[in-house]
Amino acid sequence: MFSAETTALLRAVLEEVCENIPVSEVGARTHVASKILEAAAQGHLSTDALRTVGRKALNPPTIWR
Repeated sequence: MFSAETTALLRAVLEEVCENIPVSEVGARTHVASKILEAAAQGHLSTDALRTVGRKALNPPTIWR
């Protein structure tokens, strides 16, 4: 369980990363949120680290040929 302060940080980062994603895009927002939560659970709690994880979650995977 995260503190109220950490929860507020996670929510703020999620909103910032998803600012151009429509609220109706629940799948994309959920994916980003899960990656941010995963990073936070592993101890990555800096704003920059969480932003990086969130933005990376929005990028499609690279397929090697």
